[in-house]
Amino acid sequence: MASEPVARAVAEEVARWGAMRQTGVSLRYMMEFGARPTERTLLLAAQFLHKELPIRIARRALDLDSLPFGLSTKPAILKVKDWYVESFREIRSFPEVRNQKDELAFTQMIKMIRVRHTNVVPAIALGVQQLKKDLGGPKAFPPGIHEIHQFLDRFYMSRIGIRMLIVARIASEDARAICMREYGSSPDVDIYGDPGFTFPYVTPHLHLMIFELVKNSLRAVQERYMDSDKLAPPVRIIVADGAEDVTIKISDEGGGIPRSGLSRIFTYLYSTAENPPDLDGHNEGVTMAGYGYGIPISRLYARYFGGDLQIISMEGYGTDAYLHLSRLGDSEEPLP
Repeated sequence: MASEPVARAVAEEVARWGAMRQTGVSLRYMMEFGARPTERTLLLAAQFLHKELPIRIARRALDLDSLPFGLSTKPAILKVKDWYVESFREIRSFPEVRNQKDELAFTQMIKMIRVRHTNVVPAIALGVQQLKKDLGGPKAFPPGIHEIHQFLDRFYMSRIGIRMLIVARIASEDARAICMREYGSSPDVDIYGDPGFTFPYVTPHLHLMIFELVKNSLRAVQERYMDSDKLAPPVRIIVADGAEDVTIKISDEGGGIPRSGLSRIFTYLYSTAENPPDLDGHNEGVTMAGYGYGIPISRLYARYFGGDLQIISMEGYGTDAYLHLSRLGDSEEPLP
């Protein structure tokens, strides 16, 4: 554990770097820059990240320290802040990147930092659940609780910029594996579209969006048909290539969402599961439901590059999710 003077010095450095201006980067620029990596472009990228990441990470640590309604003091939030401070210290301690050897070492350190931050999203969601419990549940939310939603939008948006590094089948199989683990069986997933179609996008983001949407559909269908003699209908994914947008439609016959619940599905404070699992040790936070971040963060990821996510429900029948991905590729990440 760091001594008090060291901890104070680190806090002061985090505050100083967190006040610096960060640099916005467009998707098109990243695609062009990374299309043909060379020793020189890799070195330039490492030098950029060496200067840029401390600013972004410091800002996130400061954000986590000033959350409303005591959210900053929840154990899960404190754990996340520790991750960010440790990552900040590691990058600031790394010497200037001057050559290929430095670039390789720096890249290896960044990979380790990525592993450390794997559970940031579910951990933040767990902190929100801890706050909800302390407040007495959703019905007891005090005035001004929307501040937390606004913070989470800003926080997750910045995280997208940090983790910039198509995928329907893999995401669907991953979602089915979780469903199998949870229920012992899973509905099928049928995918329709041109098998040769390609689209430049950030793979981890697209995987997360499709995974979360398919997972929700699988859960709805599985629970609706679990005690039925009827065969569970498949979840259908349709990929449409448009002039402006690529649209992915995820359709299910899981009974739909009541109209009264539609306005809440895009908030981080809403979840259909009563008791989300704790995040500890080897638990990676991958469950069928519980944390409440899947839908809102998927929409945020889509909007990040000029797209959007729409949910249309027919209560008593099923739900359609429309994931619009912009072809323009010129959206630049905002500077909070």
